[in-house]
Amino acid sequence: MLGKYNTKAFISLGLTFILMWISEATDTHMNYNYTTKPRVVLPPNYVKEMRPPSKKGSPVIVDFSIFVVDINSINVEDMDFSHYIFIYRVDMFIHQRWMESRLEISDDIFEEGDDYVTLLPEFFDNLWQPDPYFLNSKIAEIATLTHKFTSVTLYKNKTVRYAARMHAIIACQMEFQLYPMDIQVCPIYIESFSSNNQKVKLRWSDSGVTLNPELKLLQYNLGQPLELEESDGYMPEKVGNFSRLTVYFRFERQIGHHLIQTFAPSSLVVMLSWFSFWLGLDAIPGRVTLLVTCMLTLVTMFTGLRADIPPVARLTFGWPDAWCRCSLPSLNLSLSKCWMSSTSTSA
Repeated sequence: MLGKYNTKAFISLGLTFILMWISEATDTHMNYNYTTKPRVVLPPNYVKEMRPPSKKGSPVIVDFSIFVVDINSINVEDMDFSHYIFIYRVDMFIHQRWMESRLEISDDIFEEGDDYVTLLPEFFDNLWQPDPYFLNSKIAEIATLTHKFTSVTLYKNKTVRYAARMHAIIACQMEFQLYPMDIQVCPIYIESFSSNNQKVKLRWSDSGVTLNPELKLLQYNLGQPLELEESDGYMPEKVGNFSRLTVYFRFERQIGHHLIQTFAPSSLVVMLSWFSFWLGLDAIPGRVTLLVTCMLTLVTMFTGLRADIPPVARLTFGWPDAWCRCSLPSLNLSLSKCWMSSTSTSA
């Protein structure tokens, strides 16, 4: 009987040791999955604060591209008595690509037939990374839901590709001389923040800036193709020349709304005033009533139109002003004709 209890105790003790060994092995395997991959690609002496080595005197080339998903929240803000700022929000995917020759890459981390591997976004914090920013943006943020929408892709040739979904609120100055046939050219400036042009060189990739084919704006047509530019800008606050990328968005205002709401009705009112020429010479009250009504209608219409245009410091002579200055004199001539007819009749 005692031997039977000893056998059960021995079996229980053995099962306990087996379970402890399985648990330890599982923890070791899980730690391996999450910790060994960075150790495979990052050498022990890797310093992420130092840029990748390059030929003497040459900067690190960073290829940059943008895919514009949507442009919305377009409005005008009054900054002071003479400046009106065009504000719009851009939702986009940005892609950066550069060569990191210090990485030690093992073929074990790549799946069979692939020349790249997508790593966890946290791995990007362990790498050297360029620091471009939007120079003329009010807000620029990476989109988040449960986590930041970013990804890091590593290629066998030691190229690092970083992608992120983000949105930026951009501001640019407006011009109203040709309103409502105006074209607002709004640039987006992308510049390296801390590394000057001798350390980092930003360059548009082959894809450059592409637009969502389904992108449509309510009041504007987006001019194509987009103009891209690469330059070096001197920043006195940072004391140096910094690599800069520029993309120019050309917003062409749609004139259909103004044709229906302004030009067509005012034209009909002016043509209606011409009926006074067909009235008899003795129909002076009817002629005066018709012309005065047309005059007040035009004045009310153009006053409402001017209320939609932000006032500017300098004199503007756009299409609404020219149309108003052509329509009102036509009515004045009709009134003059009416006065001359009434004078001749009384004589």
